[in-house]
Amino acid sequence: MRILLAEDDARLAEPLRDFLTHHRHTVDWFEDGSCAWEALQGGGYELALLDWMLPGRDGLTILRDLRRSRMPLLVLMLTARDALPDRLAGFEEGADDYLVKPFQMVELAARIRALERRAERPYQPSRYGWGPLELDAGASQVWCQGEAVALTTRELQLLEWFLRHPGQLFSRSRLLEQLWPLEADVGEETVKTHLNNLRRKVRLRAGADPIETVHGQGYRLAGPP
Repeated sequence: MRILLAEDDARLAEPLRDFLTHHRHTVDWFEDGSCAWEALQGGGYELALLDWMLPGRDGLTILRDLRRSRMPLLVLMLTARDALPDRLAGFEEGADDYLVKPFQMVELAARIRALERRAERPYQPSRYGWGPLELDAGASQVWCQGEAVALTTRELQLLEWFLRHPGQLFSRSRLLEQLWPLEADVGEETVKTHLNNLRRKVRLRAGADPIETVHGQGYRLAGPP
């Protein structure tokens, strides 16, 4: 597992890096929160170990920004802040686990193994935004400027799919595989029909088309209006 370690105390970070490397992880260590955040922007990490109190940018801010940017990254907070409100704040911002200092390396290893088992189910936010549009995946509701937008189940699924994968291009056949995997009698024209209906309904409310057509290739989420 490729791990980013953000910890400004070398007395902890150096043995921690050595321990994790010995256990066959690849570890990049940063003492400054701003440098850690910049490295995270490059992608490629599966787990971030974040100290709360960091120079430049604190760990909770990094966590908050990670979740807002929808990076599918596991996060384990390492901090001396053991008060219940602090722990709750960490989980509310999207931490996958929270380990209070001082801790034993064997406990950290056990927690990382548990997180590794979740690596195929990375963090997914439940709320998405696109311009004036807001989708709550958990509640299966869409709003535009505070007013509900009536979408069918398939239209909601399509919208959520594109919001989960901004910038990625999908052909009708790929959408068919992902959203209609068990329905052999459904063809690509059905996908086209649902897409057209979704785009029409959103245009009526938001005044812009959420889906961009790339001729001959497929569809992707359009830039926000």
